Amino acid sequence: MTARDTQRAKVYAAEEFVRTLFDRVAEHGNRAIEFFGTNLTLPPEARFASVESVQRYVDDVLTLGSVRARWPTAGALSVRPRRGATAAHYSRDDAGAVIAVPDRHTTWALRELVVLHEVAHHLCDAEPPHGPQFVATFCELAEAVMGPEVAHVLRVVYAKEGVQ
Repeated sequence: MTARDTQRAKVYAAEEFVRTLFDRVAEHGNRAIEFFGTNLTLPPEARFASVESVQRYVDDVLTLGSVRARWPTAGALSVRPRRGATAAHYSRDDAGAVIAVPDRHTTWALRELVVLHEVAHHLCDAEPPHGPQFVATFCELAEAVMGPEVAHVLRVVYAKEGVQ
């Protein structure tokens, strides 16, 4: 029996807020923001044109020295297209680990924050899937890949949403 994923909705709401923040910063062309009393400069967020480009990105992330040092047992991770347009998905079975991302009629999933969320599932096999261990893993991964500002923003927004 698996633990109930009670914070899933809060995690998704927090991450949607962060993605919207990145969208607004990109629209205005100025990455410097004041965020809850702290001046930050957010990095650009990678956007992807295809499942193949997501696969190259995932491969690069998993070979980063900081990622390999922190998660040395992380195995290979494949990326495949997903028919549905409303969700990205991570799964693991005897055949291996896979991220499925919508690639048609939508671009919301073909962005760095969404892909890193799914990679964090690969690095954290804890139950429940969006519990405190997953949240910590995603923040650490975002910091290692995108920088400490992104991890700070995630932690603050998670806290504001009541995520543990």
